[in-house]
Amino acid sequence: MPESGASLGTYDYIIVGAGSAGCVLANRLTASGKHKVLLLEAGGRDTNLWIHVPIGYAKLFRNKRVNWMYETEPEPELNDRRVFQPRGKVLGGSSSINGLVYIRGQNEDFDLWRQLGNAGWSSQDVLPYFRRAEDRQGDEDEYHGVGGPLAVSDQTETHPLCDAFIDAGVEMGISRNDDFNGARQEGMGYVQTTSRNGRRCSTAVGYLNPAKKRANLRIETHAQATRVLFDGRIATGVAFRQGDRLRRAEASGEVILCGGAINSPQLLELSGVGRGDLLQRFGISVVCDAPMVGENLQDHLQVRSFMRSKLPITLNDQYHSIFGRLGMGLNYLLRRKGPMTVSAGYAGSFFKTRRELATPDAGVLFILFSTDKMGETLHPFSGFTTSVYQLRPESRGSIHIKAADPFTAPEIRANYLSTATDRQTLVDALKKTREIIHAEAMKPYLAEEVEPGADVTSDDDLLAYCRRISSTIYHPSSTCAMGTDDSAVVTPELKVIGVEGLRVVDGSVMPRLDSGNCNAAIIMIAEKAADMILADAS
Repeated sequence: MPESGASLGTYDYIIVGAGSAGCVLANRLTASGKHKVLLLEAGGRDTNLWIHVPIGYAKLFRNKRVNWMYETEPEPELNDRRVFQPRGKVLGGSSSINGLVYIRGQNEDFDLWRQLGNAGWSSQDVLPYFRRAEDRQGDEDEYHGVGGPLAVSDQTETHPLCDAFIDAGVEMGISRNDDFNGARQEGMGYVQTTSRNGRRCSTAVGYLNPAKKRANLRIETHAQATRVLFDGRIATGVAFRQGDRLRRAEASGEVILCGGAINSPQLLELSGVGRGDLLQRFGISVVCDAPMVGENLQDHLQVRSFMRSKLPITLNDQYHSIFGRLGMGLNYLLRRKGPMTVSAGYAGSFFKTRRELATPDAGVLFILFSTDKMGETLHPFSGFTTSVYQLRPESRGSIHIKAADPFTAPEIRANYLSTATDRQTLVDALKKTREIIHAEAMKPYLAEEVEPGADVTSDDDLLAYCRRISSTIYHPSSTCAMGTDDSAVVTPELKVIGVEGLRVVDGSVMPRLDSGNCNAAIIMIAEKAADMILADAS
């Protein structure tokens, strides 16, 4: 069907979404100069100062100019609360607004992907792509690469609270681990970050900036895709709105969706690829009846605990002092050091909640400030936070359109804590973290546990606390899962099943959520996808 609006012309590849995956593809697919690529981004350019200052993620958390500002439907197991779902709407996508934590996940995660039928996605298969992406601080080794587009760094400074937290975990029998992305994930240690010299390295910075001047790459911002265009079941282009103009572009090769776990299934359904009865309800012509589009949503749920420090050495103290803020600013401007360079998790731990497990099933990030809600004012007291999350949730949700209007946010149902395993694992992880915080090494620093508080001790009370305070840790995935059975939306080559000329390359293709912070794995997925796309082209 002809689409109204002027055409931008024909391209070999049209990439929809300039986020963590889209920027990687824009770089890799244009590197040879052979292929003409159009990159569409619904948001604007990454000119906001706070995008590039690591601590700036707190300023971007509820900034509508760079954030889709999604939220779930009322969650039954969370007292019917709606859970805020921030997603990047800017060049670099969520890699421009996230907490900069770089954790790949466990080798076993990717071996499971392979075990589920996805040839080419085992831990051995994907390690070269992790290494290719990295410009790791330090020497190249078996697990890490240097010279890649993505800066990966160790924390620039230690902190006494983090040191005490790590020592406390070791005291509790958890081994020290100085590299969560090395031979094993389990242990206590400082986390690595996607930053260098006090600056965030988003995929827009690392991948897209070097490619911007290539004659074969065209970047269009404030260009929100409204649907994929089809000739029968062959994807032929993309319709989009840019400002008040309707426009379109044609693809002679492929259309590649990189909108993420929320936007990619939404665009598929708007384009006629999805559950037939749902599409017909909104008057959308069915191109391909694909009932699993938008299903299988998986996310990490976090529960935060707040502690009061005996010593005024937290970010809360510096933030609430004029001289403290001045010192932070000068330290950053003159040395690129201090709290303004810190990622959302400074230190962390991965551990097993049950002895019989083969690998960790829980993680915790240690944060040097405390606040009731992310993006809001810090507590007036000296505070620090532990953020506990289950690594491999069993709960499954969905994302589906609520209207044929592409500017209506989709319906997000995460169904957090909908299984007994998820509920018990989160409670057990909270108890284990509590033991660490109350260990001997933390006694010089811990004044009291503010939340959940010393009177909350039983499993039932801890679960009630989880239901009251828990939120996403911002890792939605798996809504266009790869596979070879009826549960799959895309093949292991990331081609949309049932149509031609259309791929999905982002976190939605994960068949299972990885045990990391997703951004690292999404970049790896895009690196591997680029090789597969170019191999098909040749």
